[in-house]
Amino acid sequence: MTTSDVWHIWDNSECEGTQDCPPRCPRFFDKRGEPMLVREFRSGDYDPLLEMYTSLEAADQTMGVPPQKTAALRQWLNHILTDGWNLIAAHSDRIVGHAAVTPKSEDEPEFVIFVHRDYRDRGIGTELVKQVLAYAETMEHRNIVLDVARTNERAINVYESLGFDIVSETKMHAQMRMPLRKPDVRAFQRPPANRRDAQSQLCDDN
Repeated sequence: MTTSDVWHIWDNSECEGTQDCPPRCPRFFDKRGEPMLVREFRSGDYDPLLEMYTSLEAADQTMGVPPQKTAALRQWLNHILTDGWNLIAAHSDRIVGHAAVTPKSEDEPEFVIFVHRDYRDRGIGTELVKQVLAYAETMEHRNIVLDVARTNERAINVYESLGFDIVSETKMHAQMRMPLRKPDVRAFQRPPANRRDAQSQLCDDN
């Protein structure tokens, strides 16, 4: 039996978690019902991650990243893997998403998220954002910030729905910030069985 077979069999919707679980349950199903896994980057992930990035196009860039040329892409990737902490989303043995938070030593680091072109509009990016926030709250960070193109209204709406606020704007970009002490962030750490109650409580509080 393969790992992918196990994901299809195991339904974690009633899981209440244990003290050994990551900050957020690593398993989820995308909008097509495909099993996905989010975990920390490992050294053996480098080549599959590079392959994911080489599939992206210039239209996928945010603030000039990821670079299009292979040498520059490798340099950028090496930097964020060394200077930050990283999560990947996997479908079976394929890396389909990546989130990087840099620099890892700062109390207000920035993060970027990219999803494979074949896996867009399936909820993977949103899940990666929730994973980033759940992990970041357990570290020494105070806030998480990101830059997004002003024209990318869809992404801005997603970030705002998760609790981000726009803190500065130019004609081209908006900077958004998420304070990690918001109750929203703690809700993202809830095990799957408790998430509906947590969301209801957030709605009541707001």
